[in-house]
Amino acid sequence: MSELLLAAVAGVPMATGWSLHALRLTRRIETARRDPLTGLWTRDAFTERAERRLRLRPVAVYLVDLNRFKEINDTHGHAAGDAVIRATGERLAAWAVDHAAVVGRLGGDEFAAVAPVSSHAYLTDTLHRLSETLEQPVETADQVLDVSASIGAVGADPRADSVALPELLRLADEQMYRAKRCEAPWSNALSLEKEFPTVHGRRAGRSGTHGGTEVAA
Repeated sequence: MSELLLAAVAGVPMATGWSLHALRLTRRIETARRDPLTGLWTRDAFTERAERRLRLRPVAVYLVDLNRFKEINDTHGHAAGDAVIRATGERLAAWAVDHAAVVGRLGGDEFAAVAPVSSHAYLTDTLHRLSETLEQPVETADQVLDVSASIGAVGADPRADSVALPELLRLADEQMYRAKRCEAPWSNALSLEKEFPTVHGRRAGRSGTHGGTEVAA
């Protein structure tokens, strides 16, 4: 019995070492899946988590795009642009906690979120409050920058709607474009029907589609 006890005790440091190694590895993987500027999920990590949410309950998918972001970079410099992106990420992260949402930075000044939704009225109220949150000025070391965003949203119920995340992001993108074009803070889809033709899986007119012209961001 004593030999078995001694062997077990001798194995404790090795087991502890492997546990610490596994913990460090998990943290490194987690860090690699976070956007370094905002701390939000990267596109792939967001997609993985958002798709899981779609299988559980009615949700709304949001697409957020900052307005005149290129102008901020060109006029005030990339440090100011980074400050705006960072502040937007922090605001979305805080909003995510309050709304049980998954939020990611898709790239550049574009963000996406998936959150539970209970009704159309609830979605409308959420869009109002989210828009107000994102449109607060951003203070940098030597200036205060005005910030605004265009938000597109679409609601879906996985129990009734057999629609995948890429399609919902595509519909939210349409509504974001509508908001930007109409100079409105947000717009949400009233159905799951596409309003714009698709080119290579993207909204016609979106950056990256042949012959399209995108509204200036």
